[in-house]
Amino acid sequence: MSNGNRLTRLFSTSDSSHPATFLDQDTDDEDINITFIDGDKEREEAKSDGQGRKRWENLNPKIKQRLIERGQQKAIANKKKRESAQDKKRRMMMHFKKAQQEKKRNSRVERPLGFQERAPLSAYTPGMEVTGTVISLTNYGAYIDVGTECDGLLHISQITRDFFVEHPRQALTPGDEVTVKVRSTSPELKKMQLTMLDLEESLNLDDEDDDEERIQLDEIEVDDELWGELKRVTDFGAYVEVGAVVDGFLHFMDHPLWDGGCHPSEIMKNGDRVRVWVSDVDIGQRRVKLTANRPSALPGPRREL
Repeated sequence: MSNGNRLTRLFSTSDSSHPATFLDQDTDDEDINITFIDGDKEREEAKSDGQGRKRWENLNPKIKQRLIERGQQKAIANKKKRESAQDKKRRMMMHFKKAQQEKKRNSRVERPLGFQERAPLSAYTPGMEVTGTVISLTNYGAYIDVGTECDGLLHISQITRDFFVEHPRQALTPGDEVTVKVRSTSPELKKMQLTMLDLEESLNLDDEDDDEERIQLDEIEVDDELWGELKRVTDFGAYVEVGAVVDGFLHFMDHPLWDGGCHPSEIMKNGDRVRVWVSDVDIGQRRVKLTANRPSALPGPRREL
C-alpha cells in the first residue's frame, strides 16, 4: 500500500481519556501503522540522568581529575585558536614575566643562620679564616655570608691569581660554600672585606698602595705608554705593576714574542720590566688591559735632524 493511504494512529499511554485520531478513514486496520508516545519516557530519561550523576560520583577521584584536566586543556586550546594577535602577545609577555619571577625566586640562597644567631662584626679580626656561603654576584665581586651581621665583600681581584677573572661567575656560584680570610672590618660602617688569596700577598698590595701615591684610573687613557714590572704570570698572561691603583693585565696574545704555540711562562718572567700601552680602562670594575705591541693609531717616532 502506498504511503499516501497509510494510516497512522497516535496513542498516549499516560492519558487514556483522549480518543484515537485517524488520518485516513478508508484504510483497513491491518494496514494501520501505529506509533506510540509513552508519557513515561521523560521520567526514564530523568532516571538515566540521575544514574549518570551517580556514575560520575562513584568514579575514582584520580580519573575524575584526569577528565577535568583534559577538558580544561581542550578548552584552553580552543581559546588560543580564537585569540587575536594582541591577546597572544599579552599572554606571552605574562608568561615571560612569570618565568623571570620564578627564576629570581629560585636564585635566592637560604642563609645558614638567623639574625639572632649572628656574631657581631667586632668579633672578626684581619687574618681570621672563616667559612661562608656565596649569597650574590656582582660585576665587581661577590657578597659572602660568614655568619656576622653583614655580608662580606670578596672583590674580583681577590678571588684568584691563576687566571684573569672577567666576572665572578667564572669561579663562584650563589650557594657555594667557600673558605675566605678577613682582610679588614669596619663595625661603624658595617663593612667587611674578604680575600681568597694568601693574606700576606693581599696585605702587601694594600701596603704598597698606602706607601706611595698611585695613578688613579681616571688619569689613565687608552694608548697611554707605561713602563711596568711583571708581578705574576698565569696561563692567560701576566699582571703588570705600572704604578696605578690596580695592576694592569697583559694577555699573552698581546706580547710581541708570542708565536702561537708557547706557554706565557716561556716569554714572560716575574720581575721583567716591559713597556706597554693601555688598550682599555674599566673604572667600574677597576681594571686596566695592556698590550706590548705599539698601537698602529699612534704616530711613528720622529727623526731628529
